[in-house]
Amino acid sequence: MTIEALINGLDGIKETGHGKYVARCPAHNDRSPSLAIKECGDGRVLLHCFAGCETEDVLSSIGLAFSDVMPEQALEHRVRRVRWEMPAKEGLQSLDHEALVVAVISNDILESRSVDEPTWSRLAQAVARIGKVRDACIPARHKP
Repeated sequence: MTIEALINGLDGIKETGHGKYVARCPAHNDRSPSLAIKECGDGRVLLHCFAGCETEDVLSSIGLAFSDVMPEQALEHRVRRVRWEMPAKEGLQSLDHEALVVAVISNDILESRSVDEPTWSRLAQAVARIGKVRDACIPARHKP
């Protein structure tokens, strides 16, 4: 697959450099471009959603899979995930924001008893982000 075929399935495409683009992420209700796309010289196409969507979710929302953006040889040698770390202050700020999201949605649930699918998805995303921040803020001396 070429990068052109990938970006044809996306909205709000802007070229930011040679082989580099931003677009609205199709995996969440994106109002401004938060999806970074980069074509590598070895045939790989890298994707990163700055709102936190998983790459699998981004690809599946436009009907694609990893095999569509990675050449066969790259799939055979998958790189293991690197542990994400952040300073405690940033982690607490992120937790504060996501806790507010959970509180607002919880209030909506209590008042109306009816919540739409995008709101449920955002609640699940907030819970996942809280878990990621918790894991990322483990002090360095406690790493496995």
